[in-house]
Amino acid sequence: MPICTSDIIFTPKQWERVLVQYVHEIYFFDEDVHEILFLDLDVLHAGVGNLVNAILDAIFVFPLGLGVRGAALATVTSEYVIACILLWKLNSKVVIFSGKIIGGGMIRYLKSGGLLIGRTIAVLLTMTLSTSLAAREGPVPMAGHQLCLQVWLTISLLNDALALAGQALLATEYTKRNYKQARMVLYRVLQIGGVTGTALAIILFFGFGSFSSLFTDDPAVLGIAKSGVWFVAISQPINAVAFVVDGLYYGVSDFAYAAYSMFFAGAISSAFLLVAAPEFGLGGVWAGLILFMSLRAVAGLWRLGSKGGPWNSILSETDLRDKM
Repeated sequence: MPICTSDIIFTPKQWERVLVQYVHEIYFFDEDVHEILFLDLDVLHAGVGNLVNAILDAIFVFPLGLGVRGAALATVTSEYVIACILLWKLNSKVVIFSGKIIGGGMIRYLKSGGLLIGRTIAVLLTMTLSTSLAAREGPVPMAGHQLCLQVWLTISLLNDALALAGQALLATEYTKRNYKQARMVLYRVLQIGGVTGTALAIILFFGFGSFSSLFTDDPAVLGIAKSGVWFVAISQPINAVAFVVDGLYYGVSDFAYAAYSMFFAGAISSAFLLVAAPEFGLGGVWAGLILFMSLRAVAGLWRLGSKGGPWNSILSETDLRDKM
């Protein structure tokens, strides 16, 4: 069950956000640095890291017979590879260790980095709680839940590629103070995310049986998994918006709101899980996870609609230019 491993260790995306934050805070208005960090770096580390993980999984899990321990070792190794790539690429483009980290730059880094770590903890606590509650239903329901969760996460993370693209494009235009173009990027990414999520929901609803059969041939487990098809399919448009909004947060350094909104979503969802799961079983667990993603999406859309924080510069000035 590799998901357990990834739930207790920073994912590649989280490694990037914490490590890049230092340079992002100090060199925020350097356009070349932004393009380097958000375009070249994302593609390189994500591709190499995932490839290393897949290769090591194939070696450790089956030929060496390490099973879950092999999957954990492969995940940890790939994370270290990703961290090394990030540091190497950053060091070749900017001076990571310099006097500029002293004073205001260091304080901004610690503040934003702490917010990102806190946000990650909020996500992991909610996901861990849902897994714990599902495990109390027994081994077969737990296996079916993990199967649904794996398909849910795998398909949902396809939207993360869109979030990366949106983050890179928005950051580039934002640092140039080209707010009109930034708002165009914002709207296009949200529109594409919604369409992508809807398409994935349709594909999963009709193809979930084929996907689930890749994980197991146990009829009892498959029966439990198929009962969660609505959870996996219906949540895809919501997940798409939530992931896209996450990318937009980081494109304009809206770290504080990203963290606090995640704390709020995690707290509400965890309370719901504790009440609903004992009463409704896996249905309550899946409902809690959908609520978690829904709150993330709603919080993001509300932030954009209220034009708070850095979004005021992007949206308000563009409105003024349009009227002129």
